[in-house]
Amino acid sequence: MNDAASAPLDHRAFLSSLPAAERAALTLRRDGPGLLRLAAHLGLIVLLGWPVAAQAPLWPLFVPPLGVALAFLFTLQHECTHQTPFRTLWLSEVVGRAAGFVLLQPFLWFRHFHLAHHRHTNDPARDPELQGDGKPETARALALHLIGAGYWMAKLKVLFANAFGRIEGGYVPARAEGAVRREARWMLAGYAAILLYAALVDPWPLRLWLLPLAFGFPVLRLYLLAEHARCPAAADMFDNTRTTLTNRLVRLLAWNMPYHAEHHAMPAAPFHALPALHARARAHLKRVSPGYRAFAADYAAGLSRPCVPGLDGGGGAQGGGR
Repeated sequence: MNDAASAPLDHRAFLSSLPAAERAALTLRRDGPGLLRLAAHLGLIVLLGWPVAAQAPLWPLFVPPLGVALAFLFTLQHECTHQTPFRTLWLSEVVGRAAGFVLLQPFLWFRHFHLAHHRHTNDPARDPELQGDGKPETARALALHLIGAGYWMAKLKVLFANAFGRIEGGYVPARAEGAVRREARWMLAGYAAILLYAALVDPWPLRLWLLPLAFGFPVLRLYLLAEHARCPAAADMFDNTRTTLTNRLVRLLAWNMPYHAEHHAMPAAPFHALPALHARARAHLKRVSPGYRAFAADYAAGLSRPCVPGLDGGGGAQGGGR
């Protein structure tokens, strides 16, 4: 099949058009690529974190990039919810929990939250990502969204509710509630121990962890807006999800999730298969932005006018990354 010459397909028709051998190759999990990417991500965190931990000269300059590297552990945790970054499943479970601890986001709970997002992508009534602060459509709402104070409060609320109260949202099945509750209690115990150590011994964990995250999360939040903001509530994953073309460093930090329409079309495809899937699917994608700066500029410009469902200033562009 020649994609360039064919009419665009929706994601279901596209997947049906792939030979079985190609689908199998695109969903093949391997440990090697995941371990290499994990080493690169953690190596970057160590490289940026050492001057902060040692309070070396000019160490505050390293805090924002360290925060970005830490915040983008979210994309690793996201991959682990799908059990795709490694062939060895326990690796995904351990790494996903560790990333979730750094981000105050319980891994087991997030798996159920995220699977509901995949089932109901951009459905205003059922997609959990659209609940709470949703997608901001005023300058003030965008500023509050990027600062993320509401995000941190929501995560703490989830942790305490999961640990001691009623597990809300309706996407955690009853059979999983016990494990979700135990996970939240262990996480809260860990945070209490860290805060006690910081208060009585040395505050370096706060300098190396929470302070950088305060700088890194606005970048992550803007990045995440590009995935679905102003895409329509359509059943086609090539229409309700945006792919953003970008450079290798962003793709490394984000575990290739800028290929987001491809990920939603085939969630079982590991991060290392997404470039090949993008090459195969790009003629059918309906929401493509040429870069994150282009997306941010278009999104900000749209704040001054009423939101138009499906508006996408970067739609269909195939230009160079940002």
